[in-house]
Amino acid sequence: MTRVRESVIAGARGLFLSVIMLAGSITLFVLSVLSIAFITLGIGVFTTPLVLTGVRKWADLRRAQAGAWSDVHIPRPYRPFPADLRRGVTGQVERTSLLLKDPATWRDLQWLLVDMTAGYVTVIFAPALLLYPLYGYVLALGVWKPIYDAGGGEWYGFIHVTSQTDANMAALLGTALGVVGIFSSPAILRAHFLLTRSLLAPTVSMRERELALRVDRLTETRHDAVDSSAAELRRIERDLHDGAQARLVAMGMDLGTIEAMIEKNPAKAKELIAKARQNSGEALTELRDLVRGIHPPVLAERGLGDAVKALALRLPVRTDVDVELLGRADEPVEAAAYFAVSEALTNTIKHAGADRVWVDIHHAQGMLRIAVTDNGKGGASIGAGSGLSGIERRLGTFDGVLAVSSPAGGPTMVTMEIPCELS
Repeated sequence: MTRVRESVIAGARGLFLSVIMLAGSITLFVLSVLSIAFITLGIGVFTTPLVLTGVRKWADLRRAQAGAWSDVHIPRPYRPFPADLRRGVTGQVERTSLLLKDPATWRDLQWLLVDMTAGYVTVIFAPALLLYPLYGYVLALGVWKPIYDAGGGEWYGFIHVTSQTDANMAALLGTALGVVGIFSSPAILRAHFLLTRSLLAPTVSMRERELALRVDRLTETRHDAVDSSAAELRRIERDLHDGAQARLVAMGMDLGTIEAMIEKNPAKAKELIAKARQNSGEALTELRDLVRGIHPPVLAERGLGDAVKALALRLPVRTDVDVELLGRADEPVEAAAYFAVSEALTNTIKHAGADRVWVDIHHAQGMLRIAVTDNGKGGASIGAGSGLSGIERRLGTFDGVLAVSSPAGGPTMVTMEIPCELS
């Protein structure tokens, strides 16, 4: 019964695909060809991104069906758009150019052409082998006779039905076809999705190209990490030299003066002792602040969620923090995420003019996702020299990504994603 149920489900899915793929694939293929052809007229610059985005969504739907229905996993080979992609006509031209330069776009169009032809022929057998036998039984029940009397020579497969014996043979053939369908429908559906994967999945050259881009990206982020580390070391040295070190040197000089004056002028010595005590306290405070800037103790002791909550308490605007973490990430990832959130909040306080901030932190599907949202004036963007570009470089070290949505008038949402596992 399990096999029969699986075959019936596969046949129903095949019938569903055979109906929608003709309408969807033919329509999208025709629109894509026309839209690309109209680029020379200027119209295609505006229609091509919309149509090709629709093609990608259609292909993604088939990828999802392949994984859910036949356990055939088809990766997405599309190149991501730059985070600073411009808007308006210039942005449309650039978006169209990026889409047409992506090899995956042309593979999608090739897939549409095959999907409406060979793909249809492949998938239609899954429901046909289950439905066609029913017609053999209908003929055997006597329907063959009025057809024959009306002058029709009905054929069922290779059997010319002109008598009840022929009709019974048609029913027997239908039974055989039904048995074949029960055992083969899931395999036929899977074969259709394997054909789809051969066209939609990235080729070896595409994977090599993507791997090269990934290596370049990692090389760039590693250089950024080295530069950031060097800058951080210089900051620490400067803070030590100008802060705690200067106070400790002054305190040592005061102690030497006290040693020389303690017998001759006890009152003055007592005054210098009080000053030395004050300098030691201030030096200790500066050292604690310096250490906290390197790695906050609450981050090491209680994790990212509590560290961000503690950070939010020190902000001058109301900040709501929502954390859903069922474990802790590796220490370097937690530190990168913490300082990225800290930088994002600092940018919000300095530039957004907001009076409310929301921070959402959760982990799903192997990805740490953080969203910092404010109700400020908007207009934030990732650009050279901006705080957001620094966050992007920091996340890039861990193969993370940054996205910013900040229309004029707000609100602004800064979304960060870092691939990691929790323990």
